[in-house]
Amino acid sequence: MTTGRLAAIFGCAGPKLTAQETAFFREADPFGFILFARNVENPVQLRALTAALRDAVGRDAPVLIDQEGGRVQRLRAPHWRDWAPPLETVAGARDPQRAMWVRARIIAHELRGVGVDANCAPCADVAGDATHPFLKNRCYGTDPAMVSAISSVVADGHLAGGVLPVIKHLPGHGRASADTHHDLPTVTASRAELTATDFVPFKALNHLPMAMTAHVVFSAYDDRPATQSPQMIRVIREDIGFHGLLMTDDLNMQALHGSLAERTAASMAAGCDIALHCKGDLAEMQAVAAACGDQTPAIRARAQRALDARHAPDPVDIAALDAEFRGLMSGDAHV
Repeated sequence: MTTGRLAAIFGCAGPKLTAQETAFFREADPFGFILFARNVENPVQLRALTAALRDAVGRDAPVLIDQEGGRVQRLRAPHWRDWAPPLETVAGARDPQRAMWVRARIIAHELRGVGVDANCAPCADVAGDATHPFLKNRCYGTDPAMVSAISSVVADGHLAGGVLPVIKHLPGHGRASADTHHDLPTVTASRAELTATDFVPFKALNHLPMAMTAHVVFSAYDDRPATQSPQMIRVIREDIGFHGLLMTDDLNMQALHGSLAERTAASMAAGCDIALHCKGDLAEMQAVAAACGDQTPAIRARAQRALDARHAPDPVDIAALDAEFRGLMSGDAHV
């Protein structure tokens, strides 16, 4: 079974797997793994860790990371490039679409070099006046058409580098004025407003293989966070038309309430495919594993289609791309 057994993605505690983690992963056989700064020391160590994660489950499991640039990047100097926040790159580039493609292609090259083959990007949320600062400069703009275009090239740049893009946060996080790490935001925009703005980039990207939900209430539809709302999952599947593998945002975020088991069960019952647990706490992972259950045939089919979208990186001249990116970011800013 190439997609694994369990409908989950897990983190790990540190830069090396413990014997207990290895045994748990071998038994649980989650779909994949996700890495954070606590797991990263240097390229040699990181290649060993990604290999150990895959060895634990005995297959080429996807290894995810958040490498957006700006505040949200787990690989940093001196071993990897540091990037400006995405919104700054879009605003400052002579050709924003080309600059963001080049940037994504370089990021994908660095990720594949250490065994990471999925990145939680593009961030296709449409920024606005109310967007919380934790998210705003991670966005690509305030115009849905522009966000759609930039998100598309970011996804393409990753795919060209052999890295699966994970679009986030469906069905749109841009109107949320609270940080979902700490609070549950409620968006009061009408269905017509959401369809005309927030949903637009995700509809343009609905063919991509993987996506992540938003822990946001959309009061025009429901009183539950989208991650746990059957109505909002229906919007994602039918109105937006995304039929790929749908994972939750991190289940540890305080926008969600109840125990981890309750959060997990509610998310899976709503229609999410994969439970995402990022903390790397073994006892918590065991609770999530018990609550999320095995992949259903439908989930397994979507998971397999996502993995089938992985391929070897296209040939690339990274030095030439570096030079091109510097040129795109020099001179007058894009207006």
